[in-house]
Amino acid sequence: MSIRSDIITLFAQVAKEQDKKLVPLSDDLGLLESGLDSLCFAIIVARLEDALGIDPFSTTEEIGLPVTVGDFIKLYENAAAGV
Repeated sequence: MSIRSDIITLFAQVAKEQDKKLVPLSDDLGLLESGLDSLCFAIIVARLEDALGIDPFSTTEEIGLPVTVGDFIKLYENAAAGV
């Protein structure tokens, strides 16, 4: 599976576990409009770190915080590629 599909699957899984209504995801959808809350994103980030062995938020490099679903996915894809 790709990082993109892993993240999309994880969004749906966490939404279901946390009883959140996930809207249809697209790259330009704002994370705040996804139906997930901050706890959901904390769970997603922790699970992605466990699954992928990377945490792009703990880097010493300056990164922009993701605003959209596409930004979030690209952040992980770049971290996995070492960009």
